[in-house]
Amino acid sequence: MADAGRQRVTMLHHWAIAHPILAFPLVYLGWAYLFWIPLLVSESSVWGFPQVLWFLIGGASPVLAGLGLAALTGGKRQLLDLAQRLVDLRRIPGKWWLLILSFWLVFDLGMAGLAVLLGVTDSPLDVHWSLLLNPGTLVFLLLLSFIFPAVEEVGLRGYYLEALQGHMGPTAAGLVNGAVWAAWHTPFVWFPGYYANTTFNPALAWWLPMIVCQTLMIVHVHNHTGRSLLAVLVFHGMMNFTGEWLRISPAMYPFMLVGNFLVAVLLVVFWRRQSRLEG
Repeated sequence: MADAGRQRVTMLHHWAIAHPILAFPLVYLGWAYLFWIPLLVSESSVWGFPQVLWFLIGGASPVLAGLGLAALTGGKRQLLDLAQRLVDLRRIPGKWWLLILSFWLVFDLGMAGLAVLLGVTDSPLDVHWSLLLNPGTLVFLLLLSFIFPAVEEVGLRGYYLEALQGHMGPTAAGLVNGAVWAAWHTPFVWFPGYYANTTFNPALAWWLPMIVCQTLMIVHVHNHTGRSLLAVLVFHGMMNFTGEWLRISPAMYPFMLVGNFLVAVLLVVFWRRQSRLEG
């Protein structure tokens, strides 16, 4: 029995190494969708019991897939590498801390200003100023903004982006990584009551391509901070927190896709130019 078990693990090890592009999505999406099927056929709020239990178990798929495949393909060495990238502050230069912490505020305010100038909407934001005077609510929102990215980034960028960039350039790796991330988020629009207490009400037509564009930004942060998981986690968390604090108008989001797309295109052009210079 023990020999048969070791043989199966060895076979899985070889398969995961031989199929780095497929292995993560199969575990990541397969685990999540398995537990989210009851939510998709339920009419009860996702935040009720036991629906929230199925949601959280399925939602753990990024960290389960990332840590599981890291242990399977790279063993203790790869797990230690993930841990170090998550806690090592020295990987992130000071100028990158400034960019990571300020980018989404500057970007969102800039897009809001453009929206007013171009007549997209006269009320792009509804800033939640009282949040700054309510420590309890502020701490709760900060926790929500950063806990979910912590779960997602370990697998998506900690393991999968590394695997992808071992076989393709940053543009292709970012597009594949982003498409898989978007596929994971797709069912959220059908979870009853999931966005009931937020200002966010996504439509797949603009949300999924926006996720892919934001992934390319995350790839840029990852590759310029010594592969830091902490950097991409904070960048992702600041995106969530800034959007909720500024309370971006629903009418703004299709327009926000344009801004995200332009930033992503600029990054791709920059990477290609950099690649030519280095070549």
